[in-house]
Amino acid sequence: MKRLKLTLLMTLLLGLSEIQADPCVMSLDSCRSLAVENNKELRMTDMQRQAAYYNRKSAFTSYLPKVSASGMYMHTGKELSLLSDEQQTTLSHLGDALSMPALNNVGEGLVDALRTDTRNMAGAAVILTQPIYMGGKIRAYNNITRYAEQIAADKHNMQYQDLIVSVDETYWNIILLSSRKRLAESYLQLVKTLDNDISQMIVEGFATKADGLSVKVKVNEANVALIQVDNGIEILKMKLCQLCGLPLDTQVVLADENNENLSIIADSEIPEGDSWENRPELSALGKSIHIYDEKIKIARSEFLPTVALTGGYFANYPSVFNSFEKKFKGTWNIGVAVNIPILTWGNRSYKVRAAKAEAQVARFNFDETREKIELQVSQSRQKVREAQERYSASLSSQDEADENLRYANLGLSEGVIPISNVLEAQTAWLSAKTNLISSEIDLRLSYLYLKKSLGQIK
Repeated sequence: MKRLKLTLLMTLLLGLSEIQADPCVMSLDSCRSLAVENNKELRMTDMQRQAAYYNRKSAFTSYLPKVSASGMYMHTGKELSLLSDEQQTTLSHLGDALSMPALNNVGEGLVDALRTDTRNMAGAAVILTQPIYMGGKIRAYNNITRYAEQIAADKHNMQYQDLIVSVDETYWNIILLSSRKRLAESYLQLVKTLDNDISQMIVEGFATKADGLSVKVKVNEANVALIQVDNGIEILKMKLCQLCGLPLDTQVVLADENNENLSIIADSEIPEGDSWENRPELSALGKSIHIYDEKIKIARSEFLPTVALTGGYFANYPSVFNSFEKKFKGTWNIGVAVNIPILTWGNRSYKVRAAKAEAQVARFNFDETREKIELQVSQSRQKVREAQERYSASLSSQDEADENLRYANLGLSEGVIPISNVLEAQTAWLSAKTNLISSEIDLRLSYLYLKKSLGQIK
C-alpha cells in the first residue's frame, strides 16, 4: 500500500514538472501585447496621464463660484461691557439722585438691557465667491493644464514606442542567435564528418596527422561557438521575459525561432513622410512652448486688477440685530472685491522678462530637436538602403560559398585538393551564411528604426 502511494505521488510530481516545463510559444504580437500590459514604466506614464487629466478638470473649477462654510465658538472669562462700573452704579441709583426711588428700577433695567453677556460667543458664515476678472490668469492656467495633459499623452506614446522597439530588438536578436545556433550545429556536423574522413585518410596514408589536428581544432572551435550561442539565447530570452512581465525562468519558444525563411521587407513597405509629423517628442516640445507662452500671460496678469463677487450669510450669538439678545440670528450680504496693484518696485516686469526668456529657450530646444530628428530620419533611410544592399550582396556571397564548398568537397574526394583548401571553403561558407542571417535581421531592424524615427510605431 505504501509503495502504491509512493508511486502515485511520484507520478503526480512528474506530471506537474512536465506541465511546468511545457514551453510557452510566443509570436511577436503576443510579446508586444504582454509587454504593453505588464510594463511598469508604461503604467507609470499612464498614471501621469491620468493625473494630468484630473489636474485639467481641477483647473476648470476656477471658473465656477466657490461656496464655503465656517463656524466658531469662544468662551471668555469676562464679558464685554458697554457701561463702566461708575455708569452702572449711577443708573442703578438714578431714583436716589433725583429723590424719586421708583426710578431705581428703571435704571437697573437699563443696566441689565445693556449687558452684552459675551462670555459665550458663537458665529457661523456661508460665503460665496465668484471670480469676475482675474487678469486672464484663470484662462491661462486652464490652457496650461490642457497642454500638460497632451504632453503626458505624448510621453506615454514615447514610452510605448521605446518599449515596442526593445521588444522587437530582443525578439529578432533571439531569432538571429537561433539561426546561428542551427548554423553552428550544421557546421559542427560538417567538421565532424570531415574529421572522420580525415581519420580514415590518415590510416590509408592519404593525409597527415597535421591535417587531422587542424580539423580537430575546427571541431573544438565549433563546439565553443555553439556553447556561446546557447548562452546568448538564454540571456536574451530572460530579457524578453522581463520586458513581457514574465518570470525570468519561463521557458519561451518564439514562433519564428525555427523559421528559416523569414519574409523580407519590400521597398514598397518602407514608410514615407515628413520627419516631424508624428514624433511625440516634437509634439511634447511644441506643447511646452504653448505652456511658456501662457506663463507669460500669467506674469502679465500681475499688472492687472482683479474683481470678484462675494455674497453669503452670517449669524452670531449673542445677537446684536435687536440690541444684545441671547439668540442666534444672522443676515445675508453681497459685495464686490477689487484689488488694484500700484507699486511693486519692478517685480512684475522682472517676472514677465523671465517668462519670455524661458519661452525663447523652449523654442530653441524645439528647433534643435527638429533638426536632429530630420538628420536621424535621413540616417535611418540610408541605413535601410545599406541593409538592402548588404542583404543582396550576402545572397550572392552565399551562392558562391555553397558552390565553392561543393567543389572543395568534390576535389577532396578526388584527391586533387588539400585539406587546407577544404577548411578554407568551410570557413568561407560559415562566414557567408552568418552574414546572410545577420543581413536579414539587420534589414528588419533598420526598417523598425526608420518607423521609430518617423513616429509611426503603433
